Amino acid sequence: MKDNSAKSREIYVSTDVETDGPIPGPHSMLSFGSAAYTADKTLVATFAANLELLPGAQGCPETMAWWQTQPEAWAACRTELQAPEAALPKYVAWLKALPGKPVFVAYPVAFDFMFVAWYLHRFAGENPFSHSALDIKTLAMAMLRTPYRDSTKRRMPKRWFDPLPHTHLALDDAIEQGALFCNMWQEHLSRQAAE
Repeated sequence: MKDNSAKSREIYVSTDVETDGPIPGPHSMLSFGSAAYTADKTLVATFAANLELLPGAQGCPETMAWWQTQPEAWAACRTELQAPEAALPKYVAWLKALPGKPVFVAYPVAFDFMFVAWYLHRFAGENPFSHSALDIKTLAMAMLRTPYRDSTKRRMPKRWFDPLPHTHLALDDAIEQGALFCNMWQEHLSRQAAE
């Protein structure tokens, strides 16, 4: 009998996007990185791509002013550019090859998932995540028992953070926030077991 247990488990795909504006379509996703973790914080695989700009889109003035303060990150996300119609089908194939069902994880999920879902539907014709998107900030709200807007990284316990860089390079930030999520989730499970 074939063992389907690996395919039935969840894989937490921590994802970070870098963009030139607040919404996809009028603005472009410049780059994205995903780090796929099992719940025990095993890093299974990574994916990253820098993307060409959307035709007719333009950068939001406020966002572009922020990018001027991040010249290294800007330079990094503007090299080795791929057309979205080439990169997004590769990303779908990568997601489907993961040893489990992908769950999108981000901080905040509303922003990153909006861009990734739009690009997946537009350029790959499908979204393997469906509507499975988990917000780290909401998990923090539940664990800290604080209002959502007060559940910021500054208020989170230091033990939840691994010594990983936050560089505004999409893959670096995806790896960092994925480890954060796994640390939080393991603590949550430990609390449940102790009750």
